[in-house]
Amino acid sequence: MANRSYLYSADSMPNEAEIPQRIRCISEHNWDIPLAHKLMVGRGTTIVPSMIWNPPIGIAADFADGATLLRELLRAVGQGLEDDAEFAACVAKTTAHLEKQQAKYFILETGEIVSMTDDDPAASVRRLASQDIPDAVAKAEAAITGQNDDWLASVRADWQTHFASFYSEALYFTFPN
Repeated sequence: MANRSYLYSADSMPNEAEIPQRIRCISEHNWDIPLAHKLMVGRGTTIVPSMIWNPPIGIAADFADGATLLRELLRAVGQGLEDDAEFAACVAKTTAHLEKQQAKYFILETGEIVSMTDDDPAASVRRLASQDIPDAVAKAEAAITGQNDDWLASVRADWQTHFASFYSEALYFTFPN
């Protein structure tokens, strides 16, 4: 079984007392937290209790702003992949799924990924929220405005790694409503 990052949406953030009432499945990605997940939790990023594991290793963020950032980057990446039907299908599936599963917040579950090393999982999530995610957002924003063409070209060349996650209404960890 692969270790995965899991992305959900909900109308409230998890807290110490409870998890959100209605949790919608967005995406899971094997062996990494992909660029798409980082961008979707890149606006209003906050560390929250995990809905799956005990440590405070969840990350929540604004859904609308994160989805907009991802769509803008996909549009910029697509400007060099106009003839790539696989990329176009990936974008169409991703954007349709985000529209269907829309909520107030994204919630990223990082437990399986941050536990793959000997590092403290909570410290890894703090670093992810304070360094890795803001860095990804800054690079994406610059690329969208035409100020980071080399990075954009590298993302375009390896778009499957960054964007071709499993999007579904049912993930390995699915919550009853």
